[in-house]
Amino acid sequence: MNKKVISLVLGLMCFTLTLCICIQIKTVKESNSTISQNHEENNLRAEVLRYKERYENKYKDLERAEAELEKERQNSTQNNKELEQKEEEIKKGNKIIGSTEVTGPGVIVTLSDSKKDSSTVLNPNELIVHDVDVLSVINELKNAGAEAISINDQRLVPTSSILCGGNIIDINGEKVGAPFIIKAIGLPEQLSALSRQGGYLELLKDASVGVELKKSNNITIPKYTGVISYKYVTNSK
Repeated sequence: MNKKVISLVLGLMCFTLTLCICIQIKTVKESNSTISQNHEENNLRAEVLRYKERYENKYKDLERAEAELEKERQNSTQNNKELEQKEEEIKKGNKIIGSTEVTGPGVIVTLSDSKKDSSTVLNPNELIVHDVDVLSVINELKNAGAEAISINDQRLVPTSSILCGGNIIDINGEKVGAPFIIKAIGLPEQLSALSRQGGYLELLKDASVGVELKKSNNITIPKYTGVISYKYVTNSK
């Protein structure tokens, strides 16, 4: 075997060895990158779980404190008609502002995105439930005498906001998506008038949006878990 052939073979062997080393280095780097990314994701997931656990523990502490406060109120108002009357006024006020869980008759309205093929319509946007749709139904419920309303278990209070966020809706700072289950407590016969001819629910149905309304004699609406604060309202003299 002459020197040229030997040099050529050695050259090919060196090139092959170099190529293998480069591939190995790249594979190790990608592997390390994947491991590092997975490690970071696991850390973030663990941090979220820790915050969730802290929140749940604080919420349980708050519920215990509220239960103790309610017990002390009941003990202090016994055999005192004036204090009993004040306590009833406080309870009534809490129901109105949404800081207590309430139960009663009413209706449950469910709004869901259309199952119609979006390629068959000129404007696919019409097949989706938007914040304006939810707001319109809420306004009709209020006009019909609803005393308490929730959307996907988010209690509506005077300071609640309903904002569009792409394919989801932001309610009380919480992101919720379709289907939107709206619960309203009030006179069922009066609230069910939403399904009247020419009403907003009929318009949604005509647009192929999923709409369901049913009466119920036992609806539970949770309390508002946020903080209600007023900066500018003061007691008048």
